[in-house]
Amino acid sequence: MSQPPPPPSQPPNQPPSGGFGPPQDPPPGGFGAPTPPPQTPSYGYPQTPPQGYGYPAQPPYPQQPYPQQQYQQQSYPYPPQQYPQAPQPPQAPKKSNTQLQIIIAAAVAVVLIIGTGLYFANSGGSDGKKNEAKNSSSGSTDGAKDSGGNGISGGGKEKAPANTRSKVAFQVPLPKVDDITGVYGSWVTDTTYVKTGISEVVGYDRDKGTQLWSIPLDGQVCAYSRHMTEDYKTAISYEVSKRTADNPYPRCSKIAAIDLESGKVLWDKSVKGSNVGDRDVAFSEITLSGTTVAGAGYDGGAAFDVNTGAVRWKPEVSSDGCYDTGYGGGAALVAVRKCGTADDPQLTVQTLNPATGTPISAYTMPSGVDYPHIVSTQPLVVAADVGDTAGDGSGISDFFSIDAKTGKLLAKISAAGKFAARCGSTDVEKCTHIVVGNGRIYLPTGEHEGEAEYGRTNEIVSFDLATGKSTTDRAEAGERYQMFPLRMDGTDIIAYKIAPYDKGGRIVSLNGSTFKETVLMENPSDKAVRDAESGYAWDTAELLYEDGRMYVAPPALSKPSPYQTQRYLVIAFTTK
Repeated sequence: MSQPPPPPSQPPNQPPSGGFGPPQDPPPGGFGAPTPPPQTPSYGYPQTPPQGYGYPAQPPYPQQPYPQQQYQQQSYPYPPQQYPQAPQPPQAPKKSNTQLQIIIAAAVAVVLIIGTGLYFANSGGSDGKKNEAKNSSSGSTDGAKDSGGNGISGGGKEKAPANTRSKVAFQVPLPKVDDITGVYGSWVTDTTYVKTGISEVVGYDRDKGTQLWSIPLDGQVCAYSRHMTEDYKTAISYEVSKRTADNPYPRCSKIAAIDLESGKVLWDKSVKGSNVGDRDVAFSEITLSGTTVAGAGYDGGAAFDVNTGAVRWKPEVSSDGCYDTGYGGGAALVAVRKCGTADDPQLTVQTLNPATGTPISAYTMPSGVDYPHIVSTQPLVVAADVGDTAGDGSGISDFFSIDAKTGKLLAKISAAGKFAARCGSTDVEKCTHIVVGNGRIYLPTGEHEGEAEYGRTNEIVSFDLATGKSTTDRAEAGERYQMFPLRMDGTDIIAYKIAPYDKGGRIVSLNGSTFKETVLMENPSDKAVRDAESGYAWDTAELLYEDGRMYVAPPALSKPSPYQTQRYLVIAFTTK
């Protein structure tokens, strides 16, 4: 009998791989705003790679290549990232392919000299059905309707305002940090925008940005549920103490449920693991489905009642060492269960009864899969890199559409090197730029040259989940824009457009039936505002759009770099 050895502690979550477009030189300038900037006004990236964590709570993170270029990887245990900088003004006419490759290679070299990035997260939001979890993920969508061929109807709640031009509603200054610090998690309620800070969770008036409440924590947040209940309750896990030189990464073994409207802590506890003896479980991921909070790590897990904190069930470690590595939540609850050895793992995706943890169905992933990623739980869609064949740093070579009732594979969709979607290398529920709804999966294509003399562009396309075949859906980002989906809005798709160097970003709605685009928000084109908005890494930024309001925040911070422009913990835009 064998079972996974318990790690002595839990490291911070790893950043994802890849980026949306080639790295750029740091833009100049700053962003003056209603909220006074902090003394250290920018978040940055480590100038030298972080040193060893001192404990292997997870296997070493696999190295992944930059999507557009292959280059030598760093030796520290997570993938290198590029700076999230704004597109730069054109300096000369469009170059030949050879010249363009030389320029891109030079840009990559500059980035490698300056340092590496760190972020990972995803964002978005979606309304859930009654008594189910609301979804704040860019992955699944609660209550997705089958397309019924071309008969998609119903639309969404988001409507274009009379004036789509937005203004900056507020900014929250960055706290000063000297090392990589997680600030994972952001949510929006009817009245409040909620963001994690340094060992705290803070609620802000969603229009004015004034602080409504603050919850101090013993340590920094290391995992969070991107789903909420209908009455805006969610869960986080956090470290048991503040970080010190002697203990730089305390165990992430505290878990709490929070009322996001009132700022009240509903409960706060730790639990013993099923395979770590007397130690408390270190939670690397947290999710929520209905009223069940489920958390897991490499030394066990547990499920709780979100209202009371009562333990509903704990995953069992079987006699042959099988255990749950993590869960996907939202409209349903899905577990990834791992058996076998590190050299020959066997992964099963199980739909569970959230109240009891009893499996309803199971699908065995093909050999060569080390880390399945739950994109959506209803309908059930899984992403995986089969045999390390993705080749683009995305962590996705294929999507698997599965019948959640029977565990039968409905369709397999090849994705290697084709799309600008990403999944965290080892995480179960951390994929970005992927949306599921209308019986389809919506994906952004990779960037490419357009007709304009300068800039690049892309499209959003879809595949039928019943057949795996591509549909006629095709939305073009437009010349010099790039676009990715954020979430479903009824049967419509909410998307964000990354702007060219002289424009602000845009939020658009794509009609689920016709794919006709409706502009919902156009952000300011003033240079200072542009620089602040474009300074986020769009593969990782927490981007939420609700009812004419857009919020952007980083999931992690590090020591500022002198090459960066003004940065904020939160930037909010509004058309109200």
